[in-house]
Amino acid sequence: MPRTGGMTTFVGHFLTAGMEKSDFNLDHQNESTESKIVASLERISQAFRVLLWEESKEHGVSPIQIQILTFLRFHSEDKCKVSYLAAEFNMTKATISDAIKSLEQKLLIEKVRDSRDSRSYTIKLTDRGLDVANKTSLFSKEIFKPITKLQPDDKENLLLTLLSIIRHLNQTGVITIQRMCLTCKYYEYSEKNQNHYCHLLKQKLESTDLRIDCPEHEMKQD
Repeated sequence: MPRTGGMTTFVGHFLTAGMEKSDFNLDHQNESTESKIVASLERISQAFRVLLWEESKEHGVSPIQIQILTFLRFHSEDKCKVSYLAAEFNMTKATISDAIKSLEQKLLIEKVRDSRDSRSYTIKLTDRGLDVANKTSLFSKEIFKPITKLQPDDKENLLLTLLSIIRHLNQTGVITIQRMCLTCKYYEYSEKNQNHYCHLLKQKLESTDLRIDCPEHEMKQD
């Protein structure tokens, strides 16, 4: 019995310690700049969800369907496949397939079969789908507005910080596909000169030239 009580006490202390270190524990958060930043990013993620839901109600499509339509609108044909979309949005193929089926029923997309493999197909926007995609892809405009008011140096620092966070999340497997400069085989950074360089373009890049989504991106092999 004493051993059980001791284990219970240990677990209790462990759980309490864990809660104290939570970024959402206000006592800890108010003493930690890092936790305040994490909590701020979480608030922004809430804003994205709210904005997506507002668009979804107006246009009769779900938030993930809006994200799929937006992706199809701005990415090359080779990426417009169920398997790629599943990896892009960190979802199962079954979930993406259900969303595609619904979009097809709403006449927003069509499937273009591969002549060499009838089981494979590319997803293409219909004219109606293109119209909806053009409208719904503007859902982030309220987040864009305050960013335009930042000073140029603040924008640059914010971009570099966010790229660094995204790179870490990608490296740890939290998010999968990334097409940004920092994960590209053509990208090189000089610590000594603090220069960014693209070997594909064969030119130096300013910090503001760094891309979060590059069509020529090829994943760097570690």
